[in-house]
Amino acid sequence: MEFGVVLQTDPPASRVVELARRAEGNGFTHAWTFDSHVLWQEPFVIFSRMLAETERMVVGPMVTNPGTRDWTVLASLFATLNDMYGERTVCGMGRGDSALRYIGRKPYTLAKMVDCMGVVKGLVAGEEVSYNGRSLRIPWVSEGWQLPMWVAGYGPKALATIGRHADGFILQLADPQILEWTVNAVRTTAYEAGRDPLEIKICVVAPAYVGDDLSHQRDQVRWFGGMVGNHVHDLVKRYGSDNPEMVPKVLSEYIAAREGYDYRHHGRAGNPSTDFVPDPIVDRFCLLGTAEDHIAKLRRLQSLGMDHFGIYLMHDDQEGTLEAYGRRIIPALMSGSSSGS
Repeated sequence: MEFGVVLQTDPPASRVVELARRAEGNGFTHAWTFDSHVLWQEPFVIFSRMLAETERMVVGPMVTNPGTRDWTVLASLFATLNDMYGERTVCGMGRGDSALRYIGRKPYTLAKMVDCMGVVKGLVAGEEVSYNGRSLRIPWVSEGWQLPMWVAGYGPKALATIGRHADGFILQLADPQILEWTVNAVRTTAYEAGRDPLEIKICVVAPAYVGDDLSHQRDQVRWFGGMVGNHVHDLVKRYGSDNPEMVPKVLSEYIAAREGYDYRHHGRAGNPSTDFVPDPIVDRFCLLGTAEDHIAKLRRLQSLGMDHFGIYLMHDDQEGTLEAYGRRIIPALMSGSSSGS
């Protein structure tokens, strides 16, 4: 079981580096960041500092996309970080949400995303790839290392794509029912494609807040239901709200009151675009309550296939949550103890 922390690259960058360093000290193995280059600072610059000031932490975007950087630039960024700091990067990939929509562009197709993944992974491995009708290879990269490519998705086509092509599956919510449904879809497709389904990492990411004041915790992380709602809205537009085989009702029903979304508040506590998200959805999608509550839910998710849990740390008790995970929750999940240490 691995644990990661997901950060926004709000200025100052030193704060992002500090939180990554603190997370490593509390037993986290991965530090991810959002990748929306206008809404926040450029993450790959900050990755360099994060790697320099930690010893073992693996870093990467949660998630990048095929559209905001040329694919050869993206490959060179990862290859340069690995050359400087060892093979300590991972690539979370998606079609593009806030990074593209905020600048007036549409998300890319799944097929184009897969093409991007192949070019980036091949170049980082020192291989020759075909790109824009040319054969390319990065001459200063040694052959061999494979950049892990984890893909985020919810819908049937995205899950099938992940099963065929990805090294890991990123589910951006912590609902056991939806995790079971999506993991089954990913693994079934992987098996049909001749892959070993158990080799695909299962990563769940969601806000986590440890404490006793549930009402306050819910208000601090209600933004997450709005962020997930953007993707659910796309699914409902494509498949309809009365098609539970394609869009589970737990996903489709709660966005009925959604009236739009303002990306200026994306991923932030108090986002006014997320007032429509009800408390039961907040509780299902996030990890709230005491350390014991977190341990119980994480064990449930682990039993359904999760082997990596990432915390969205966008709330008003970042240090407290990291320390609670370091003191009690991570040791409990690693040891199997119910009480922690």
